[in-house]
Amino acid sequence: MESSDSTPTTRPRLLRIIATIAIGICIGLTVGYFIFSPPSTSSDTVAAPPPDATAEVWTCSMHPKVRQPGPGLCPICAMELIPAGTAATGSRAFATTPEAVALLNIATAPVERKFVESNIRMVGTVTYDETRLAYITAWVPGRIERMYADFTGTLVRQGDHMVDFYSPELIAAKDELRRAKQALDRLSDSSPAVLRETAKGTREAVRSKLKRWGLTEAQIDRAEKSGADSDQITIYAPIGGTVIERAGQEGMYVDTGERIYTIADLSALWITLEAYESDLPWLHLGQGVEFTTEAYGGETFTGTIAFIEPTLDTRTRTVDVRVNVDNDRGRLKPGMFVRATVRSQVATGGRVMDPGLAGKWISPMHPEIVKDGPGSCDICGMALVSAEELGYVAADAGPEVMPLVIPATAALLTGERAVVYVEVSDQELPHYEGRVVTLGPRAGEYYIVESGLREGERVVIEGNFQIDSALEIAGQPSMMSITGAPDAEHDELIAAYFQLSSALAYDDFSGASEAVTRFVKVQSDQDIPGLGEELASATAAETIEELRQAFEGISVALIDYLKDAESPSSTIFVAHCPMAFDNKGASWLQDSRMIENPYFGAEMFTCGSIENELSPGVRGNAAHSGHNHDD
Repeated sequence: MESSDSTPTTRPRLLRIIATIAIGICIGLTVGYFIFSPPSTSSDTVAAPPPDATAEVWTCSMHPKVRQPGPGLCPICAMELIPAGTAATGSRAFATTPEAVALLNIATAPVERKFVESNIRMVGTVTYDETRLAYITAWVPGRIERMYADFTGTLVRQGDHMVDFYSPELIAAKDELRRAKQALDRLSDSSPAVLRETAKGTREAVRSKLKRWGLTEAQIDRAEKSGADSDQITIYAPIGGTVIERAGQEGMYVDTGERIYTIADLSALWITLEAYESDLPWLHLGQGVEFTTEAYGGETFTGTIAFIEPTLDTRTRTVDVRVNVDNDRGRLKPGMFVRATVRSQVATGGRVMDPGLAGKWISPMHPEIVKDGPGSCDICGMALVSAEELGYVAADAGPEVMPLVIPATAALLTGERAVVYVEVSDQELPHYEGRVVTLGPRAGEYYIVESGLREGERVVIEGNFQIDSALEIAGQPSMMSITGAPDAEHDELIAAYFQLSSALAYDDFSGASEAVTRFVKVQSDQDIPGLGEELASATAAETIEELRQAFEGISVALIDYLKDAESPSSTIFVAHCPMAFDNKGASWLQDSRMIENPYFGAEMFTCGSIENELSPGVRGNAAHSGHNHDD
């Protein structure tokens, strides 16, 4: 019985194993044929230079650690050996054969000037538009007789009665007005002009006082008619909107200035966003903002940047950005959480290109007011300013305003600087030169180049890590050995970790996979508990979601390791996102306070906060791992 029960389960498993072995043999034969077959003589293939019989050391462009006293085939891949001087012809220089270029999947792209789009992601909340708030207050001392809006949230229209109010001072003022009116009526046309002007002045002064106390013209007219007005006055709603505060109570006495109601017009709202200081160069008044809410998933709303706070919050390193939003349909509610994106076409000097605003004139107080020429704001009357004064590129700007950029995958990050491999065009063999460059901020899929590259040069965007690894194995200068790069082994590990984290934050699965390869290589000589198993999972990941799962385990292991390790060469921040993995929460390491969430990427790029930091000169930093355990 046992044998018959196990047969249906064992047979499919055996068939799968046989199929897997067969596929592996086929792949091996194919690769072997490609590697061991003679080099193509097609005219499309650049021939390698003739062997230098006088060279003392020969190496393999694919495996630089191979050293032979003469020409021949590589004992690992059977490719033709080349003189060691050709494989590394100078500082960070790498030459190889066309066949090796194909095997290494080396691809290049030009260094160019172009407007690139940077997506600045922010989070914030919906708030009231402070310019659309109205207050009903006691303008004279008195007693609240009746409040017509019984609860917070009541909708009112402009002119609706809100409060019946009793005030002895108002009664006395109305009596004074009636007496002044009667005195004026008793005077005839033959009365002295001085008396008539004095009576008129007294009447107008009392009317002005009542108007300042909140009475309408109709109420003042009724007060002038003796006996036609009661001993109470009614206060009316100054605007239409929603009662958001009911501070008074019927029967209570109030002093001058005490608030009774607050009314908000919710047809327009503000959104207050938090922008990191590194994103401020790409944010300007008048820019369009797209945002989403939890309540209306999948629907995108729009607004306009109307104000950027002039001061920085030193605790969060953020600046508040105010966005004006229309809310005619009343779907947005104050207090809602939003995720916003500003799409800036980056120009030089911290400017942005917006074709819709180039050459326009904008109100600095109400940036939604945009005109074709100079003038004044339709809302506040303030003089308009040109879009160029607010940081936009002029409509007739030349190509010099376009930033010099390279694809993000071209840069091997080493901390403050980066290594880029540049294609050397005047060489007989495929030839690449490593160069230390200074990069500006990342804008989408590109880095802005501050120095080190020229327009028109071609940089390696795929296979650059393999080139760098080959140079390192060969003992030549590489990313790990440049001046200013991390010297300690665990700092090298952290540099590889940051590369992986950044790739995940920007949803770059290909770049993240390359970073995993680098990570595996760097940590091979270090004994970090739990890291090897997690790296195996990361290496086997076939999707970015699987890689993010493995990254969480890598982060936990590395954070625990750094608790007792030698202090890093620069401050490292421990970040935590409570919403990762279905609100389980997860932590990771960053080299700055600016949140770049590797678990959500573009979906929730800035979700999270800095929980701790590891500082230089402090051994055994107490970092919080953020790893949740089931109790």
